[in-house]
Amino acid sequence: MAVRCLIVDDNHAFLEAARTLLERQGLTIAGVASTSAEALRATETLRPEVVLVDVWLGAESGLELARQLVADHGHGATVILISARSEVDLADLIALSPSAGFLAKAELSADAIQGFLDSPSARRGM
Repeated sequence: MAVRCLIVDDNHAFLEAARTLLERQGLTIAGVASTSAEALRATETLRPEVVLVDVWLGAESGLELARQLVADHGHGATVILISARSEVDLADLIALSPSAGFLAKAELSADAIQGFLDSPSARRGM
């Protein structure tokens, strides 16, 4: 069965590029969202196995969204933080997050996401 993924990012160009890349690599992109409210609604209706959440969603906090998804609305989805910044730059924030871990946008791939699904206790993408 294909892994169903929701991508949450306020950058529309990135959403389309990530969708194209991940679909070519075999993931099913169930949907995309640009705000926390959209992401919570989409998670409720689409029930993805994975939710990729940008650390910064414009004026909103992707970290807060990750907390909400894990605590209340995730329906068992694996939540992975993503950012254009490196893991080293965000290490303290990532450590405080209940997410499964972090992937730099430059390292985003179906294999990296599958690594989180195969090892849910992993804190890193590669």
